[in-house]
Amino acid sequence: MTATARRSLVLASASPARLGLLKQAGFDPRVIVSGVDEEAITAPTPAELARVLAEAKANAVAGGGMLDGGELVVGCDSVLELDGQALGKPADATEATARWQKMRGRSGVLQTGHCVIDTGNGRQVSATASTTVRFGSPDDEEIAAYVASGEPLYVAGAFTLDGRSAPFVEGIDGDAGNVIGLSLPLLRTLLADLGVRITDLWV
Repeated sequence: MTATARRSLVLASASPARLGLLKQAGFDPRVIVSGVDEEAITAPTPAELARVLAEAKANAVAGGGMLDGGELVVGCDSVLELDGQALGKPADATEATARWQKMRGRSGVLQTGHCVIDTGNGRQVSATASTTVRFGSPDDEEIAAYVASGEPLYVAGAFTLDGRSAPFVEGIDGDAGNVIGLSLPLLRTLLADLGVRITDLWV
């Protein structure tokens, strides 16, 4: 594929972490925020919820009348699965504190749904990537300091792998990018299912 024929990539997410991952990997996506009401969407399991949310975001942008046609729209959404529950962004500092007191010393599964829509032909593919996160045991003062930073209020599961809570994560089993917000290996697979080679999207 020549440079003049390069497909345009659109990220249906406001997440700076997802945008950063794509830019570091050689892409320059256009960002269009979906505006989907995440609270209105339900699913039987956390993994399915992440996928359905990603599909909703991608479809909202693909059908939102803001595209020229032929773009590849990528939608993602993450939740932390703990005790069978899907945990998104905490509502406030009190919830973030309680969340960390419950998570410390335990493991959870970060579920990130991915959906790619080829607006040229309307084809859609989606899947969920799962990464196990092993949390450390920050004490109450460390948790209070972290919550006071404001960071956990803006991220699924009330933690980040690449931010202030990194010292409180002992390790992961799976794709680190998936925890940050987007699995590049899964994105490659989904694009291939649509007949698109990921290297052809590099800028």
